[in-house]
Amino acid sequence: MLSFISTRFKRVLTAIKGMFVLIKTEASIQSHLLIFSLFIFLGFYVDLDINDWIKQIMIFGFIISIEALNTGIEKICDFTNPDYNKKIGFIKDVSAGAVSFAVIASLIAILLIYYPYLF
Repeated sequence: MLSFISTRFKRVLTAIKGMFVLIKTEASIQSHLLIFSLFIFLGFYVDLDINDWIKQIMIFGFIISIEALNTGIEKICDFTNPDYNKKIGFIKDVSAGAVSFAVIASLIAILLIYYPYLF
């Protein structure tokens, strides 16, 4: 049982390390976190209720997760084929497109959350 807990704890530490690597090295993650920080301040300013805070936090987690997956896909593509390749370009474009879908859906959701507070 102790081995099971120790293994899980190490995996959690590895995941946390990955989060910090993303924050430290990826400009897209940094820009999203900056924008999220602004929305956190706005949330306090307009006094979001608990349900809207939960929605906002879930939206932020969703965007960061999709962005992290996109980064991983791009890094794998660059590692396996550092030269330009049309198929790799397609994979990277589709991956970036997934991020765009997530951001657009999230922007709509954020607008719906804040609309009653601002208008």
